[in-house]
Amino acid sequence: MLTLYDVLRRPIETEKSRYQNRKLHQYVFEVHPHATKTQVKEAVETLFDVDVIKVNMLVMPAKLGRRGRARRVIQRNPEYKKAVVTIRADQSIDLFEGVR
Repeated sequence: MLTLYDVLRRPIETEKSRYQNRKLHQYVFEVHPHATKTQVKEAVETLFDVDVIKVNMLVMPAKLGRRGRARRVIQRNPEYKKAVVTIRADQSIDLFEGVR
């Protein structure tokens, strides 16, 4: 059984996620592989005190690479699950805000 603090692993900060923060009011988190949309919604609402409108989940595939003389395939990064959380337009999560 996942607790509230086990569901969200870390925020994901990229150029695309920053655009989503500013324009679309969406925030991106890496989540536990067995987390569901309702668990993510409950965790974000209770931890950050915001109203969640929608949650989208994605499983990002592992990145593969080739090494050595035989050019065998190795796994560089494991697969992970991420959630894109949309909140109300008049709210924000302070974790993602920069220096004011």
